[in-house]
Amino acid sequence: MEAAIASGAPMVEFHTGRYAEVFNAGEDPEKELDELVLMTTFGVDKGLIVAAGHGLNYRNVGPVAKISGMHELNIGHSIISRAVFTGIGRAVKEMKDLAS
Repeated sequence: MEAAIASGAPMVEFHTGRYAEVFNAGEDPEKELDELVLMTTFGVDKGLIVAAGHGLNYRNVGPVAKISGMHELNIGHSIISRAVFTGIGRAVKEMKDLAS
């Protein structure tokens, strides 16, 4: 985060793979979620736009989407994978509903 701030980057993206792995394994993801909340708050307080992605899917996206200050979720892979079975319109609508 400090390097992003020092470089003048306007935005950071957090890798949510560890959160997703723990969540998807049926374990308690609170520690990883708390870390994402802390990092998001810090980033926003420093003037950064905050995004997250990697491993987020229809089952685990909700808690990350609800983090205050989270600007963007990079979840295209999950949406396109689901669209193979449901069509793109339904896949996007379902993800939007979950991330709202």
